[in-house]
Amino acid sequence: MKAMILAAGHGERMRPLTDEIPKPLLEVHGRSLIEHQIEAIKQAGVTEFVINVAKMGNQIREKLGNGKERGISIIYSDEGNTPLETAGGIINALDNFTEPFLVTNADIFTDFPYQDLRQNIDEQAHLILVDNPAHHPEGDFVLNNNQVSRTAANKLTFSGIAIYRPELFADYPPGVRPLAPILFDAADKGLVTGQHFSGYWNDVGTPERLHRINQKK
Repeated sequence: MKAMILAAGHGERMRPLTDEIPKPLLEVHGRSLIEHQIEAIKQAGVTEFVINVAKMGNQIREKLGNGKERGISIIYSDEGNTPLETAGGIINALDNFTEPFLVTNADIFTDFPYQDLRQNIDEQAHLILVDNPAHHPEGDFVLNNNQVSRTAANKLTFSGIAIYRPELFADYPPGVRPLAPILFDAADKGLVTGQHFSGYWNDVGTPERLHRINQKK
């Protein structure tokens, strides 16, 4: 299995921290967010990575290189100065994937065990859902016997970690495109499964959240 790490966002909510450095290179306990993700995914046996980059993406390239020193390989999908949003970034890099592939956001901090993810899926998407954080109390999806839907109460939050089949994106042309509508449509058609992760997960969306994480041991 290959992995794609989404690292092209501008990190507007993290300003002024992201005025001079891309959000994935902000550090938690002395290591950048994206390095934490790479190491965790590598421990699950994944060694082929695709990373999308945009504004200041050269800093990510310089930090990670081709991955050889880390025992992995990295291909970069460059979106220039205008990020294509989540789905647009995946579609732009889709030629790198012929089988189900792992996708995760570069700007989350979690102890999710990537080795617990299924290596192959029959559905078009398999999502990791977490308890709703304070900043997103309404949640995104309902999980019922591993099936993901949107039509009931007690929703959970999409963690940003998922496995997708390339076919999920096959009918969407390149360009700027958010992921949520694609997942909502697939879930409404019964094409999405999921699992609930109750361990540590944090969407590092603001300087305050980053500070709180760094205060924890």
